Amino acid sequence: MMTTAGPSHPPITILKRTRADLGLAQNKFLKKTAKGKVLSFLRERYVRDDIPCGFEGCDQCRDLPGYKPVLQKGYRHTKIDPHYLVIDTNIVLHQMDLLEAFPPDLALIIPSTTIRETRHRSLPLYNRLQQLVQDDERKVWIWWNEERRETATHAEENEGPNDRNDRAIRLTCHFYNQHLPIGHPLIVLLTDDRRNRELAEAEGLVCCNTKTYVDGLVPEVRQDLVDLVVGGVDAEVVTRGRRVYEEYLSQDVLNAGIKTGRFVQGYFNASQYNYLEGTVSGILLAGRQAMNRSVQGDLVVVELLPKAEWRAPGQDVVDADVDQRNDDVENEVEAKEKIQENVGRPVPTGKVVGVVKRNWRAYVCHLDRSSLLPEAQLASLSQQTVFATPLSVTLPRIRLRTRQAPTLVDQKILVTIDSWSPFSRYPDGHFVRALGKVESKEAEQESLLLEYEVPYRPFGKAILNCLPVEGDSWKVPPKGDLVWRDREDLRDLIVCSIDPPGCQDIDDALHARELPNGNIEAGVHIADVSHFVLPNNPMDSEAASRGTTVYLVDKRIDMLPALLGTNLCSLRPFVERLAFSVIWEMNDDAEIVNVRFVKSVIASKEAFTYEAAQNRKDGPLKDPLTQSIRLLNTLAIKLKAARMRAGALSLSSPELKIHLASSESAEPIDVEQKQLRETNSLVEEFMLLANISVAAKIQETFPATAVLRRHGEPPKTNFEALQDILHKRRGMTLDVSSSKALAESLDACVDPQRPEFNTLVRIMATRCMLAAEYFGSGSVSKEAYRHYGLATPIYTHFTSPIRRYADVLVHRQLAAAINYTPLHPSLQSKSHIEKTLNVVNKRHRLAQMAGRASVEFYVGLALKGAARREDAFVIRTFRNGLAVFVSALGLEGLIMFKDIEYDAENYIITVGGVTIGVFDRVRVEVGVEKDKNTQRGKVKMVMIEPVNQTL
Repeated sequence: MMTTAGPSHPPITILKRTRADLGLAQNKFLKKTAKGKVLSFLRERYVRDDIPCGFEGCDQCRDLPGYKPVLQKGYRHTKIDPHYLVIDTNIVLHQMDLLEAFPPDLALIIPSTTIRETRHRSLPLYNRLQQLVQDDERKVWIWWNEERRETATHAEENEGPNDRNDRAIRLTCHFYNQHLPIGHPLIVLLTDDRRNRELAEAEGLVCCNTKTYVDGLVPEVRQDLVDLVVGGVDAEVVTRGRRVYEEYLSQDVLNAGIKTGRFVQGYFNASQYNYLEGTVSGILLAGRQAMNRSVQGDLVVVELLPKAEWRAPGQDVVDADVDQRNDDVENEVEAKEKIQENVGRPVPTGKVVGVVKRNWRAYVCHLDRSSLLPEAQLASLSQQTVFATPLSVTLPRIRLRTRQAPTLVDQKILVTIDSWSPFSRYPDGHFVRALGKVESKEAEQESLLLEYEVPYRPFGKAILNCLPVEGDSWKVPPKGDLVWRDREDLRDLIVCSIDPPGCQDIDDALHARELPNGNIEAGVHIADVSHFVLPNNPMDSEAASRGTTVYLVDKRIDMLPALLGTNLCSLRPFVERLAFSVIWEMNDDAEIVNVRFVKSVIASKEAFTYEAAQNRKDGPLKDPLTQSIRLLNTLAIKLKAARMRAGALSLSSPELKIHLASSESAEPIDVEQKQLRETNSLVEEFMLLANISVAAKIQETFPATAVLRRHGEPPKTNFEALQDILHKRRGMTLDVSSSKALAESLDACVDPQRPEFNTLVRIMATRCMLAAEYFGSGSVSKEAYRHYGLATPIYTHFTSPIRRYADVLVHRQLAAAINYTPLHPSLQSKSHIEKTLNVVNKRHRLAQMAGRASVEFYVGLALKGAARREDAFVIRTFRNGLAVFVSALGLEGLIMFKDIEYDAENYIITVGGVTIGVFDRVRVEVGVEKDKNTQRGKVKMVMIEPVNQTL
């Protein structure tokens, strides 16, 4: 039996122990079934008397295994006597920023009850707590109160789980008071639970809430902590006014309503064009009242309004930065009137009646200058209430109290939402930290990472300890070593890689050769990452948490440590590497005769860029490597043609290349669209084929738990607006009855005078699609496996395990499917796979958004020196302007007009006597201006043709 005295401490080993030696504790649990029946469960656990207390001067624990004197001198920089803090669960759940900012010499005792309850309530906070505990610079001791005989507890008669947990934490305080020698530092329970404090005081314990504790610290310590206290905005300020929003319904009522179909549950998506609108599962929420304190990404419950109250989405651009006084109630009434006047077909409209799960986190913001008090009033105040405006236009302003307001005006800051009362127009939050000067590259880059929740911290010691001990000098061992077990020696194959310029994390390599029987052998060789990343070790857990490598313009945030990602796993040329190979035998028509999967050792003969591979294919050389590339290209052309015949879609999204002055300065000097070559398609086709082949194999072997990727068929209603625009503006028809019909009708959307028209239609069609997602094969019916865009009945991701965690899981499943290794138990659990893939899907989505935001930031920097004049295409019309897309820069922007005529039915506006509609080409000047309120650079577009916007 193994246990530990804390994650940062050595394990305690108990060899032969009897039931009587360990003691036995019982906990009784009641569980309500779906049918309403209450079942009683009795859980037994062993308790011990040899877990050390962690106190430096404890004679009773000195000789116990795992003894480590973390608790030494009590903390003295406070009005309270020298003390240790015992941390209640609500402190971790609501004051984590403060806990992380506490001085390193402040000793914390964290009961195991607190840890278990945190893990149950919030996995992200649990992970942050683990990092806090494992920090060697801090004095943190985990007290295993549930395992120690004196503090083990069980639920008493009529005692709920929360009351039982509170009592268990108080019992920890009693234990230390009785266990430690006379004259020990004071034991202080830190809790924001009023009832728990009252009971603690009645039992003779010393306790206080967070605000009181921080206020009692010496000034030089308090000044760095006071802004981090959650609940800094006085409740009286919130409740003095009238009720602004409806109260949420009880959870029981919400659950019953969802079950009967009266309510709809879904994620809240705020409109990018109108901060007073949002949607949930296709239901329109019009106005702040209807959104009822929802924040982007919240899981909410919506009640559908009567059909007579359904409305059309707004036809105005309503910018929170420009609109008068943001979220004022006065403007709320005006906004509702605007919505009622809108023309267009009404859509289902509803209101939020409850929140299932909040998506609150730390947001990048700036202080609203208008909310600051005059300097003369600041002298008598330690803190003032101000408003922070989030970087994202989809979020409301956040009210907070801070003493640093004057110094934060020109800074980007991190703010966390804590609560949102129905009596307040704004959510309340607290200041976390300053990120740096607005518009400074460092602050902007860190803001981007934080805004999209990219884990960019360095890899910790525990993770790096999982790497091969040989480090850079690791090599594939000679034959006969265990590494070679069941591996094929493919080092003599003419294998090469084809990647973008500067690629260091080379996942894949390819080969092709003619066989004696006249068929062709083609192979895809993928880095064998799963050989180095073992299940459930710290490196694997970190990779699962990160989910994916994030590619920004000037840097890469790796999923795996660089030793693996850019060295030992990277299929570099001229060195031997471990691989997982998919090898097909094909006929001349690129039809698969057979396929096999094998662990292998390869030695790549060359690392090409797309351009170099294209030149090699088109050049005069006839060596085996060149012939291999030509053979691969011939097969790829036939594979793509077969996919297109099956109904695969060719959609568009512009890819930009940012030219930087140098790797040191990373200053952008130019922007251009990436050029796609035949060799891009070559690699794509074989990666798709490998993913399809592997998907079929793992699903056949593990029908309930295979890690797959699907792309659902979009609802036909998603295309209605685009179909109507094409018909009215171009007389064209878009057939969405199937992916094949859609592909064929997209091919027919051609304007001979404007070749770029077809690309624009494909970009707009892409926005009508659903997002692809990872899933476990047992979680949906087999019919739902289909990948709509690729027109294939099954698909997965196998080809990029260096940069995608889903691929690592697929490698493990494929290895088990070919009997190379047994399948790890975690990959046999449907619930574990679903939970893991939910994280991976989220990380994948955020990484894409971060990458696009990085490109947009650098495009803005490139434009800062001089505005550019570019062709743009109208993609949407509003009653007060146009949305245009500048393909050369990959930017979408708004052009606003004061006096225009708006024809919503025909998607046109008339301004200055000129009619402009969707799909029209206009000339714009794209530059960057400094927003007076936000103090940040903002891309601004001005039309110069056919109408000069200044007219």
